[in-house]
Amino acid sequence: MADNDQVLIGQIASGDESALKEFYQKYENKIYNFAYARLNDSFDASDVVNEVMLEVWKNAGRFEGRSKATTWFFGIAHHKVMDKLRKRGHRTMVALDEQLEDEPVDMAAVIEAARNSQHVKHCMQKLSDEHRQVIHMAFFQDIGYPAISEIVDCPLGTVKSRIFHAKAALKKCLEIRMRGAET
Repeated sequence: MADNDQVLIGQIASGDESALKEFYQKYENKIYNFAYARLNDSFDASDVVNEVMLEVWKNAGRFEGRSKATTWFFGIAHHKVMDKLRKRGHRTMVALDEQLEDEPVDMAAVIEAARNSQHVKHCMQKLSDEHRQVIHMAFFQDIGYPAISEIVDCPLGTVKSRIFHAKAALKKCLEIRMRGAET
């Protein structure tokens, strides 16, 4: 898949509109979901998709292939999302302890709670923007920690810390909601 993406980007760089159309069809939903998870606004998420595709069209020739194509365009999407959040007045960074280790979380409680998507959605919305973003990329977009680090332009330790704290917060929220649902 990665080789095909690099070929597509090369074709886009040479002005091939059909390659852009193929790229758009392949990644429109993923970019939209990525943006929507952060912005919680369908119009802004659609704007981000269009802005990313325009950037890919204009800057495909600058893609050097040093990272996966998905890392490159999700990085563009991240920056577009951050621009929208700044316009809304949201803070973009939270200082976290980068030395925390990613400890195992009792996922049995989380999996049980995940059966009810309303609980998960509620708890995801309770997370900070930074935590929601890394959880979405890691578990819903299946992006690895090093790529997330590149996309959000922060150290790998910060990504691990954010995921650790986000998983702990999700677990706590889901446990509280599930106890409330049982009574």
